[in-house]
Amino acid sequence: MRNPGVSYPQLLETNNRIQNCGDETFWLCLTRTVQGSKLFPVSPYILLSYLNAFYRYPSLLRKIEARLPAEQIADRARNMGMKMQNSALGWALPNFYLLGRELLLSLGMLRPQDALEDVVYVMDFWKRYMLSWHRNDGHITNREFGHRAQILPDRRLEVFHRDLYPCTPGDPLHAAAHAFLAMASQYGFLVSCESRISLTNSGPYRLDDHHELIVRDFMDLAECSLPWLDGVAADVPYNYLTVPMSVRDCHFTIVDDWGSFESKPEFTAEHLAGVGLYTSDPLTEGYMPVGMASRDELIGTLRSLHGVLKDATNKLWLRIAAWTRDQMLDAGALVYYNIIKDLAHVAGVFDVDDWLTIDRRADRFRPLLNDEFAGQMLGSLVAGLNLPNHRQSPYVMMQHSDQPTRTYTPLPYSVLCGEEYVPSCGPVQPGTSHLDLKVDRYRTSAGVLSLAEYNRRAREFTPALCTDKYRFLCETWVKYNHHTALANELYELEQRESRTLRGRGTTARPR
Repeated sequence: MRNPGVSYPQLLETNNRIQNCGDETFWLCLTRTVQGSKLFPVSPYILLSYLNAFYRYPSLLRKIEARLPAEQIADRARNMGMKMQNSALGWALPNFYLLGRELLLSLGMLRPQDALEDVVYVMDFWKRYMLSWHRNDGHITNREFGHRAQILPDRRLEVFHRDLYPCTPGDPLHAAAHAFLAMASQYGFLVSCESRISLTNSGPYRLDDHHELIVRDFMDLAECSLPWLDGVAADVPYNYLTVPMSVRDCHFTIVDDWGSFESKPEFTAEHLAGVGLYTSDPLTEGYMPVGMASRDELIGTLRSLHGVLKDATNKLWLRIAAWTRDQMLDAGALVYYNIIKDLAHVAGVFDVDDWLTIDRRADRFRPLLNDEFAGQMLGSLVAGLNLPNHRQSPYVMMQHSDQPTRTYTPLPYSVLCGEEYVPSCGPVQPGTSHLDLKVDRYRTSAGVLSLAEYNRRAREFTPALCTDKYRFLCETWVKYNHHTALANELYELEQRESRTLRGRGTTARPR
């Protein structure tokens, strides 16, 4: 009898997480906008990304944790607007992996007990990351919080709030902000192969009886770990931009695990009442203001960025227009699969072969992924749930549908009494890509760096707020210790770059 490498409590907890992910995935895919493209083979590239995630995520997450544990990366992520938000880590990390597993189960190439220890590890990594990332609201997912994400601590929200520049429809700042937001969204949509994974939203946060704060992050804007931006985005000065927005007389009822939102009334331009602009990355001390010294400077910065992103969009269209189907398939699959790549950047262990190639085990499915098959298979995996592995006892009534189905197949407990299983899918295998090789240029807050230098600096840098002195000074501690010198230091650290609060510490607002 094989001695299993997992315990009964581990399997119970893992299956609980798998079920919760399945319930949310079904709801999201039924209620959010359907993704499609006249240019990219979206369904084929999504399926290829899932397969790549299944075969590679376990090994790559272990490689990342050999340098920095998941919960410590999440502590840093709360102070950055990188691609480690709810849409990337909260939903994509576990679900891309589980959808790859479910696809292989449906094709008869995997049994429920295969890669069992990988599944347990991936779901445990995700749980630890999300508990740390969500530590200020005490949840694992936005779903648990009625679909909202109140991630940021009081001290950061004070800075965002106080440093906002007010605007009203028709004034120069409102016009510049609206134009920038539209251009950055359009550019990000193309960067991510006509998907929505280059921007996300978090919040809402209450400002007063008539205003809420929503925080929007734009990611992968400059020359970064996406090879199709080499040259195209050479003039884009920031790879990550965060835009806090004050919204008047508009309540956000949903900010879901895809980073999309709903509001009453609908959030349109006339509700925008204030705006700020920040950048951050693994080398910054949290959020750094961009063009925030004065109202006029912010207007000029937003107008300049609009022009730069418009030019980059035109160049990117020309590049993509010359791609073959295999290049489009690879680009889409890689931008989906490597949605969690910033974990490796923060840990300082990013490797091009890890994140910018299709594992040969996944690539063998390429001939199968024509548009017709991929479209039907993807629909079955995420919404139809009409494959044999989805069927449950006829007595079962699934959440949201009341049908006898289940999105994901649980791990079988029979391994605990000796049933044979395969523990892992094994290490990363050599990969391939039809895209141009990545140029060794990465835009960072410290300038354009080689990958070796970027990794070195990331490994050697710890933001002050994440040092042992301050890391565990949570909101509960602040509530009962706001009068202490240490609490004042904590707030002054967050206020270092603030235009209005620098040096104020905990006296900025009465407690």
